[in-house]
Amino acid sequence: MMRLSITYGTIPAMDDLTPIETALDRAGYRLTEPRRALATLIADQDGHFTAAELVAIARERRLGVGRATVFRTLETLEEIGAIERLDLPTGEHAYVACELAHHHHIVCSRCGRTVEIDDAGLRPVVREVGRQTGFRVDDHRLELFGLCPACQAVQIVSA
Repeated sequence: MMRLSITYGTIPAMDDLTPIETALDRAGYRLTEPRRALATLIADQDGHFTAAELVAIARERRLGVGRATVFRTLETLEEIGAIERLDLPTGEHAYVACELAHHHHIVCSRCGRTVEIDDAGLRPVVREVGRQTGFRVDDHRLELFGLCPACQAVQIVSA
């Protein structure tokens, strides 16, 4: 008797998943093709990105991922802590992938490079703010903006 083996697709090992895919999986979300495509796009970003940029890249690469799917997926990823929304000095907002638990960001104002930084001793300051104002502080977020070393070097050379 001959056995016929049919393979419908392979499920990647957990080691092969992007951090975004891993976060979705751990939060109990299905790894649909659109989510996987967006996870790859996000992993490819160097620094912060906007929803509009992801829509444009997905359209350019003909991934079949629509604008609504991008926005819904970004909302889901933000809810599970896999990405974080940044409020840029321009008033616009962008997103950045996150790998640390509670952390903050420093963002290059020129190239958009983003680095996660730990709490950097802010917890005592936050407690003191709560004490002085009478608020119970449930959460806090700090975004620092400036020029990264590479952009500083370019600025010095062009001066």
